[in-house]
Amino acid sequence: MTALPHFNPDDDVDPLPAAVVDLRREIAAADAVLFCTPEYAGALPGTFKNLLDWTVGGPEMYEKPVAWVNAAGSPTRGARAHESLETVLRTIHAEIVAPACMHIAVPRDRVGADGGVEDPEIRRRIGEVLAALARHVSAL
Repeated sequence: MTALPHFNPDDDVDPLPAAVVDLRREIAAADAVLFCTPEYAGALPGTFKNLLDWTVGGPEMYEKPVAWVNAAGSPTRGARAHESLETVLRTIHAEIVAPACMHIAVPRDRVGADGGVEDPEIRRRIGEVLAALARHVSAL
């Protein structure tokens, strides 16, 4: 995200910045996109919104199956970020896979030094999200 230039619709023309080309290529190659974002100041963090803004001008997200998880310490934290995310995803006509969208509390003490989630119940619930998204994609 930090390699993306600040979005300006006037700059969404060829030749695009290399980071934007890479982003759009990765999205186009994906069968689905799973988002995990924190909430910052009651909405999406600015750099994450900038990434989403760069997806508006391309066709890569159109009807792309998408879902989100909440990895905050509390199951209710991040709700406004996900409301903002849903608004953007609906605007760009991504296909929100509701059964794969889940609030999963991930307290800091359940994350190992390597950044991996160590709690088996949390890992199981994240697995459910991935399985629901995979089932949806395989049914297409």
